[in-house]
Amino acid sequence: MFDRHQAGEQAVLVHIDFPQENAREDQQEFEMLVSSAGVNSLTVLTGKRDSPHPKFFVGSGKAQEIAEAVRSFEADVILFNHALTPAQEKNLEALCECRVIDRTTLILDIFAQRARTHEGKLQVELAQLKHMSSRLIRGWTHLERQKGGVGLRGPGETQLETDRRLLRERMHNIGKRLEKVEKQRMQGRRLRQRSELPTVSLVGYTNAGKSTIFNRITDADVYAADQLFATLDPTLRKLKIKDVGRIILADTVGFIRHLPHDLVAAFKATLTETREAHLQLHVVDISDERRADNMAQVAHVLEEIEADDIPQLLICNKIDNLADVAPRIDRDEFGKPIRVWLSARANIGMELLSQALSELLATEIVKYSLKIPPRAGKLRGTLYELDCIAEEHFDDEGNCLMEIKMPLREWNRLIKAPESEIEAFIEH
Repeated sequence: MFDRHQAGEQAVLVHIDFPQENAREDQQEFEMLVSSAGVNSLTVLTGKRDSPHPKFFVGSGKAQEIAEAVRSFEADVILFNHALTPAQEKNLEALCECRVIDRTTLILDIFAQRARTHEGKLQVELAQLKHMSSRLIRGWTHLERQKGGVGLRGPGETQLETDRRLLRERMHNIGKRLEKVEKQRMQGRRLRQRSELPTVSLVGYTNAGKSTIFNRITDADVYAADQLFATLDPTLRKLKIKDVGRIILADTVGFIRHLPHDLVAAFKATLTETREAHLQLHVVDISDERRADNMAQVAHVLEEIEADDIPQLLICNKIDNLADVAPRIDRDEFGKPIRVWLSARANIGMELLSQALSELLATEIVKYSLKIPPRAGKLRGTLYELDCIAEEHFDDEGNCLMEIKMPLREWNRLIKAPESEIEAFIEH
């Protein structure tokens, strides 16, 4: 029922240039998508049109050229860098006698390969089912016939109608399971909000280097590779920032131009980490010639998921690919950090990112002198875990005399903890 790529499949690629900006796609990005899907590119056929042809998307002459290329290269599949209608796919398959996959299906296939968590797999399957439901018939006309034979006569339901009904039931079941997963995610989110930990979300175009930055500053082992959609499922880690305390850092799926709407809808639950963050780190591959367009596409997706009003820090990544660009922090007229120039892969300028985070997230810092008796050793251990002790020594009676410095948020959390007794030990 679904067209899935097999590793090592041989493909003919088709890329058409259109004058309209909203219909234009990037050929280099398309070739990276094909490589990320594990498909081998045999040849790339290009052309220009003012508008798509209603029957073949391309002109009839170009359609014949594609068919000849399929036979010449013995290709397994034709990949289009554009969204095709079901009718256009069916007509091209009949002419070329070969499977035809459009850009949307290709992206869905990559997501299906990369999904690791239960929720991610459900979301991808739901998006695939929605996209494929209108493409069931394709070239297989036998699906239009009614079922026959002993025990099957009577309902008058064609095989196609049966399959569509089964699809609707499967989509409904997945939707109910996703609702349950979302409730669990919301519960975890409420616990984080109750603990008052600020959340910082990494956003950006796919392959901008988000996961590499995430791994650098959290010592995590999130899969990072020079390919599109290396990260699909969100990853959250606790991180300690100077003068801020603990924060939550979230690594999320990368965006891409003309991201399928079904995918945006399916991943809204996952992208909630981005929508409810205190700060977004917008990671940009500064060495990419298309960086301005990529940034505009990210802004468009953030607007779609209603996350465009959250404070943002621009991370200009991959400066090691440019000549004479040094790591630095750019500031606005008030001295507030607005851009950080670094290279996560080469580990250049990462300390500047921590400095910028500290400045943007820092709240009021409190300082106290404490006299902690020997019986409160557990509290002393807690203060060491919070890394807030500036100075410490012991008096003749065994009391621990210490100077502490921590964010007000951490202090409020500490005094609310049961049996902390810390306020009783403050030296006035």
